[in-house]
Amino acid sequence: MTKYTTDSGNIIFTCPDFDLAHTLDCGQAFRWEQTDGHTFRGAVGRKKLTISQDGDRFTLYDTPEEDFPFWAGYFDLDTDYGRIKQTLSEDAVLRRACEYGHGIRLLRQPPEETLLSFIISQNNNIPRIKGIIERLCGIYGGFPTAREMEGADESTLSPLRAGFRTRYLLDCVHRINSGELDLDAVSRADLDTAADMLMTVKGVGIKVAMCTLLFGFHRTEAYPVDVWMKRVNARFYPDGLPSCTKGIEGIAQQYLFYAIREGALEQA
Repeated sequence: MTKYTTDSGNIIFTCPDFDLAHTLDCGQAFRWEQTDGHTFRGAVGRKKLTISQDGDRFTLYDTPEEDFPFWAGYFDLDTDYGRIKQTLSEDAVLRRACEYGHGIRLLRQPPEETLLSFIISQNNNIPRIKGIIERLCGIYGGFPTAREMEGADESTLSPLRAGFRTRYLLDCVHRINSGELDLDAVSRADLDTAADMLMTVKGVGIKVAMCTLLFGFHRTEAYPVDVWMKRVNARFYPDGLPSCTKGIEGIAQQYLFYAIREGALEQA
């Protein structure tokens, strides 16, 4: 467990290979806002957090000490990303991507919250995704579990203004609550079977399934492909990813996605 100290109700820790902007602004999660150049405010479930960064030093403000293991897990603090980047940097393109997005970490998010969030993300832009999720949290006092949403209907969720996605959310909630979709079984299944299980939900295709597996189940071999990653694959990896990504394809995806989106691979 990452070591920390406390000071006036705040928790302070150091961690290399971690940048808040890289990690919280690379499409993994939609409940974080940057309040200034070094501080983010966000939430997971019903836990809220304000966190700031000064180099490798991080401060969790007004955070109970007993909550630190939760946040340490969420930010994946005990994984050696320096070693991961060293492995991925055997490939020249990935080396450039790792250098550019050097502070990206793979968030360990709650599976239900991740699945529902990425259902909302379909054919959507980030400001609108964040708005829908904020309104959902407003209805329930925080991001709801499927059990808490039991009995919801289109009228209940009409304030979300989520359009066709409302039907998909309700189908997902029903399948989880009825046991038709067992997320514990998803966590134990091989990758292809797990994706097939998630795709029984209306509106969930392979991209949403892979995002859910990567960000909600920490299946680091999951490799979501969107329009940005199609460009990466076509330009740099038409014959498939290099062997250095085996087992951590999803982490490689995060570095590549961030770099291509920001224009950092144009000269690669």
